[in-house]
Amino acid sequence: MSKPIVLITGASRGIGAATAIVCARQGYDVAVNYARDAQAAAAVVAQVKALGRRAIAVVADVSHDDEVLHLFARVDTELGPLTALVNNAGVVDVPARVDEMSVERLTRMFGVNVIGSMLCARAAVRRMSTLHGGAGGAIVNLSSAAARLGAPGQYVDYAAAKGAIDSFTLGLAREVASEGIRVNAVRPGIIATEIHASGGQPDRAAQLAPQVPMRRAGSAAEVAQAIAWLLSPAASYTTGAVIDVTGGR
Repeated sequence: MSKPIVLITGASRGIGAATAIVCARQGYDVAVNYARDAQAAAAVVAQVKALGRRAIAVVADVSHDDEVLHLFARVDTELGPLTALVNNAGVVDVPARVDEMSVERLTRMFGVNVIGSMLCARAAVRRMSTLHGGAGGAIVNLSSAAARLGAPGQYVDYAAAKGAIDSFTLGLAREVASEGIRVNAVRPGIIATEIHASGGQPDRAAQLAPQVPMRRAGSAAEVAQAIAWLLSPAASYTTGAVIDVTGGR
């Protein structure tokens, strides 16, 4: 049997990097997508190869159609037929009210978090769907607890984008369920990753930990385990699901 191949967007750090390692341990060859940090992506590739799996790093901004096409073409050529996609690439911004948000901020937020996920899913379906001659596969989208909390006074735009991901997950899951593709989402809560620093709040996870019923922030590895389960044959009858990994929040 051919080895499973997973493409993980935004995999140079945080949840994406942790998912790459977990998937490698479970036998996947891994395509590590990144937007800027080539050195960090190369480090993830090295870790995957150290586990005995094949890996490549591919730079692409998923909000740009031409770059997504190039990304998937690289996977086709250098690894082979895609088995799984993890739509992990995402951005936040500094805390702001809606009446303070610029159109540039909103365009970037939805461009990466929503349009990017849809472009990558489109490319994956074209390869995986039995309707297109594929052998099936699995897609996991990264949502957020913000989708049901709203993030008032901070990230209403981010929350709205992740709400769109929840709807997209359900719709696509039902659309391709008879074509051998399962589509699910994971909804992380407060997770200790570098994304908080990119929003100008490097200590945010520690500050919000007391609000979590489990009284701690989660780890990227804990989210990665949920993603890997949804990708695996163990979740063979699960599609259209959104799993909270939130410590009860």
